[in-house]
Amino acid sequence: MSGSSGQGMCNSGLPRFLIGSEVGKIRELDDADMRNISGSYGEDEEEDQSERQIVVGICSMMKKSKSKPMTEIMERLCKFEYITVVIFPEEVILNEPVEKWPLCDCLISFHSKGFPLDKAVSYAKLRNPLLINDLNMQYFIQDRREVYRILQEEGIDLPRYAVLNRDPDRPEECNLVESEDHVEVNGEVFHKPFVEKPVSAEDHNVYIYYPTSAGGGSQRLFRKIGSRSSVYSPESTVRKTGSYIYEEFMPTDGTDVKVYTVGPDYAHAEARKSPALDGKVERDSEGKEIRYPVMLTAMEKLVARKVCLAFKQTVCGFDLLRANGHSFVCDVNGFSFVKNSMKYYDDCAKVLGNMVMRELAPQFHIPWSIPMEAEDIPIVPTTSGTMMELRCVIAVIRHGDRTPKQKMKMEVRNALFFDLFEKYGGYKSGKLKLKKPKQLQEVLDIARQLLAELVLHNDCEIEEKKSKLEQLKTVLEMYGHFSGINRKVQLTYLPNGQPKASSEEEDALKEGPSLLLVLKWGGELTPAGRVQAEELGRAFRCMYPGGQGDYAGFPGCGLLRLHSTYRHDLKIYASDEGRVQMTAAAFAKGLLALEGELTPILVQMVKSANMNGLLDSDSDSLTDCQQRVKARLHEIMQKNKDFSEEDYNKLAPTSSPSLVNSMRVIVNPVRTCDQVHTLIKSLTYQICKRLEDPKSADLQLYHSETLELMLQRWSKLERDFRMKNGRYDISKIPDIYDCVKYDTQHNSSLNLEDTLELFRLSRALADIIIPQEYGITKAEKLDIASAYCLPLVKKIQLDLQRTHEDEAVNKLHPLYSRGVMSPGRHVRTRLYFTSESHVHSLLSIFRYGGLLDDQKDEQWKQAMDYLSAVTELNYMTQIVIMLYEDNNKDPSSEERFHVELHFSPGVKGCKDEDNAPMGFGFRPASSENHEKQTNPGSLEDLSQDEPDRAALTEPINIQRKSPLIRNRKAGSMEALSESNTSSRGLAYRIFPSTSRQSPEIKPSGLGFEGCSLVPSIYPLETLHNSLSLKQVDEFLTALCKNGSEAQFKRLKSLSAMFESHSQPSIDVDSPETPVSIPVQLNQPAAQPLWCEYTSLYHDTSGPSSTVSSAGPSSPSVAEPSSNFGFNNE
Repeated sequence: MSGSSGQGMCNSGLPRFLIGSEVGKIRELDDADMRNISGSYGEDEEEDQSERQIVVGICSMMKKSKSKPMTEIMERLCKFEYITVVIFPEEVILNEPVEKWPLCDCLISFHSKGFPLDKAVSYAKLRNPLLINDLNMQYFIQDRREVYRILQEEGIDLPRYAVLNRDPDRPEECNLVESEDHVEVNGEVFHKPFVEKPVSAEDHNVYIYYPTSAGGGSQRLFRKIGSRSSVYSPESTVRKTGSYIYEEFMPTDGTDVKVYTVGPDYAHAEARKSPALDGKVERDSEGKEIRYPVMLTAMEKLVARKVCLAFKQTVCGFDLLRANGHSFVCDVNGFSFVKNSMKYYDDCAKVLGNMVMRELAPQFHIPWSIPMEAEDIPIVPTTSGTMMELRCVIAVIRHGDRTPKQKMKMEVRNALFFDLFEKYGGYKSGKLKLKKPKQLQEVLDIARQLLAELVLHNDCEIEEKKSKLEQLKTVLEMYGHFSGINRKVQLTYLPNGQPKASSEEEDALKEGPSLLLVLKWGGELTPAGRVQAEELGRAFRCMYPGGQGDYAGFPGCGLLRLHSTYRHDLKIYASDEGRVQMTAAAFAKGLLALEGELTPILVQMVKSANMNGLLDSDSDSLTDCQQRVKARLHEIMQKNKDFSEEDYNKLAPTSSPSLVNSMRVIVNPVRTCDQVHTLIKSLTYQICKRLEDPKSADLQLYHSETLELMLQRWSKLERDFRMKNGRYDISKIPDIYDCVKYDTQHNSSLNLEDTLELFRLSRALADIIIPQEYGITKAEKLDIASAYCLPLVKKIQLDLQRTHEDEAVNKLHPLYSRGVMSPGRHVRTRLYFTSESHVHSLLSIFRYGGLLDDQKDEQWKQAMDYLSAVTELNYMTQIVIMLYEDNNKDPSSEERFHVELHFSPGVKGCKDEDNAPMGFGFRPASSENHEKQTNPGSLEDLSQDEPDRAALTEPINIQRKSPLIRNRKAGSMEALSESNTSSRGLAYRIFPSTSRQSPEIKPSGLGFEGCSLVPSIYPLETLHNSLSLKQVDEFLTALCKNGSEAQFKRLKSLSAMFESHSQPSIDVDSPETPVSIPVQLNQPAAQPLWCEYTSLYHDTSGPSSTVSSAGPSSPSVAEPSSNFGFNNE
């Protein structure tokens, strides 16, 4: 190697590298060459030591030695006056004995694929240079078992794990028992989701296995290939060859933290999207993976120090998982540099240079002292004037479009059912939900056994009706496999059997306890529902600073950057219903611009919140009020005469326009039910005729339904709607409306006669039945609403209260955040996905709970009039609460925090184009305040931060109509439109629904799958935008106090009922929507609701965002009592 090939002068500032010649020929670096740089060891003692150069040798594979980070850092290192860098040629490393390797005083050497670590160790023994990274420890880093052992010995938190060694000499370490939803490794049980890692750190094929309740399968991680780092696989069984580490999956909200140490006192941390999320690597315009620097907590800095010292690696990278309020180390990579951070390159060279000089300068009598620098001053952006900062977004959202829900009830007394009830801990609460494949298989086995006994012995004592058992067997055998997403069985203990409510029940009342078995199927999220949820998530970004403009644009804009940089404290909760969880996952996919299957997103991003009725409901926890309301509804709707003035007063005491209009359409409830029944008979007759037609025999309907299945659901409704005594079961009306709404939208290509008339009449009936089952009078509505969603109200209150407690926030590091215009911003987002019951109840609480007096507050009066005109809380209905802070107000001032309440009735229903009630737009006052004010002394000039423009607070003009364009177009596909609509010059961006096609949907001339189009979603409308946090907090406190006292009494009586039957609970899910409420709670719209989805979340002048507090993961609720012990999620 020629000494001139890389040598430069210190004063020139050029790098002084000694590398192979440019023509690729490498010659041996002899002593004469090295004397030019460092002098020979021990030979020239009299040489002027002031000219002595400290040689730093780089011994690694050429791909690493010549990488951009290494080059950038070595260039800076060479700016130290007494340091010269020598890069060992790869040919020398691989082919020459260590005695012929270049000489150096300090060695930076690290293992990578193909590197001869043994030779490097021999060289270190021969020359004894200062080692930046210990070489022997690098053997341990190549074995994940050793890495975890060392981490454990150092007291560093890591995920719970077990090692499966497939070593014939150590059979005791190879005990693996695999079950459907868990594995047992050497006695240690890991429930899915869990992680399977090869013991070799060089093997990057890490698998994550998902539970069947989330769809099963696995995510297969690998070393990045192009823009992919993982792929989803339907395979659910673990690998049977090789040795692996099995560890608990840590929910990290889809983001990983990579930490890079340079010595024990320096650590740089970056956030990136987790490769397990969707496998898509986010890259910038130059093709590099997008990462954002983050600030480590004091505890995480201590962990970085421990890792650096324990593995004796000065330059060391490791992976942190932030989950449940703690940080866990899951991998140690050894020598690793940050990519594309000039600040890191500067710091790294400075730390390494000072380290080398500190250790070697005294030895070579080089004059040098450690430079002292002032500590970095934290830069915090300030705001000025009357700018309001977005602090918190809370949204309660109904699930997306689904298939019709169906259910069958039967009373069972056979001992086999009681054994099953006891096996899974049913006696503890008196109820049991079975949805796991193994559990459903047990129910199916019982049904098959009882039917077989009936065939053999007609007179055997099997009390279950044969027809019901056959239906149970048929439904459980559908699809050929089990999935918790589309079927479940509920068992409820009846101490005295089921009372016979009508002459429909022919059996005599039997004494003794029984179980009420409720089989539910259907209700799956449709492809259209997935598209709706994903599009809504996509549009939801526009409420956040920087999210305006083209919301499908570059992946670093607005909300996406907030989330990736840990400035966004996001938690997504969903009830345990499959359709609700999949809606939440699809929404997250759109919100965070993810790709791929929903199962990995569901497991990592969506937290199940089914504890203590937070998002699920328990029929026993409800008051008797709802039973009384249902009885009154049945009584009024069974009258075979025109509605009288008295009926209007009884049924619509609130004089809601939507109710009154529906009653006018119905006129005579029994006669209308007669018409509905006749139309259903006509429909089933038409379907039967189609089945007889050979051309229609194999006709595929929407979402793979067949004509036979369609006939089954309509025939069941025909039988159940009209009872044997000739009266109508009005609890079936929501089911009828559910089915006809589904077929009108998705199966209109069948062109069945009179479906639109059936839709019109059933919608009018459902417009009364569905909302009024949640209470007829205001007092009843409030009572029932409190029973449904008291835990959710309490959780919302805590979300608002804890927003300003930001001590535990994971902050973006301001000194590294080049390109991030507002490093201090933190926004807290809590999204709650649930069913219609919770949405109805929460809306009732705001409407009737006394938040504001509509006689004194004009804006609230108009909001209440608007809500009264809304007929249906359809799929994707949203209730959104936004909290803003004015930093210029005194912290104790009531004006410091500002709350806004927004609402959307979700998906647009069929024929909802005319006479829709009009709201006042989203944040209607903001268009008047288009001038920006910035503080000249601010460290952040918001005038240069266009997407994060701040809104000024001025008096709210509630009389003015929203300036949004509200095109009324036929059909459900919306057009992209954009316009300047404000006379004051503020441009409003109008966002399209675009009705994007799901990958599962095949487009045709008739729409998706040849059947339907994806309906658009109504935009958010502001109900009120000048509430104070104190107002809202006092309102919620009063509600929780009143509601919890009543609920505690009900829970106490329930607990006493089953105290004598208490059994250990084994894997029991929490209760779900009350059986006293019809399962189909789709409220039809007699009038169109709002306009197009084209203006969803558009406000370009909305407030900027800053601080919000982060917290641990899922909420925890203590014993069922008046005290709901949530953590600060």
